[in-house]
Amino acid sequence: MKKSIQTLIAIAVFGTLSLAANAQPAVKLLVVDMAKLYDGHYKTVEQNAKIQADDAKAQEEVDKMNKEGNALVEEYKSLNDQSNNPTLTAEAKGKAQNEAQKKLEGIQTKQREVQGFIQNTRNSLGQRLNTFRSLMLEEISKIATEVAKRKGGTVLLDKAGPTGIGISSLVYADAGYDITDDVMKEINKDRPANAPVAPATAAPAAAPASGITVPGLAPKK
Repeated sequence: MKKSIQTLIAIAVFGTLSLAANAQPAVKLLVVDMAKLYDGHYKTVEQNAKIQADDAKAQEEVDKMNKEGNALVEEYKSLNDQSNNPTLTAEAKGKAQNEAQKKLEGIQTKQREVQGFIQNTRNSLGQRLNTFRSLMLEEISKIATEVAKRKGGTVLLDKAGPTGIGISSLVYADAGYDITDDVMKEINKDRPANAPVAPATAAPAAAPASGITVPGLAPKK
């Protein structure tokens, strides 16, 4: 009987040790707001300021081209009026008409130039912003992971991530599990003293569409 009890105890101890050896670490969920971290990163603020500056330069260039195009429009209108002037000779009317046609072709060329410039600038700024965002989110993710590990976290969730219906995939989380502020301090610890502190609004789109119009004619694409 004594031997049977000892055998049972041995089996129980062995079973306990086996469970302990195979036990997984306790799950500790932590949450972070990746959108807030991205917007609040000093590098993001700097990049947005650069994009805004380049967008302003593009606007100036578009305004200049629009001014040149509208000057051509005024010349075209004057020549077109001359070609319809009943007091002029047929030869003078024909000459004015030919000149007006050349001006019209120049206007259409300028319209295409403005539209191409706007599209190229918009694409360039958008690509720059997308590339920057991708690299920054990768960098922020690594830092957030390091902070989460230091806090003993085993799972880190992004509460800013939208679901298929447009809301966060994280419906609720105790504020005590949110490490966004801790990560924010970590990613901005090397922020230069002269770096802007207020988030700047990104402006991926370039200047507005062409302002060159000819009465009675649509822009030629």
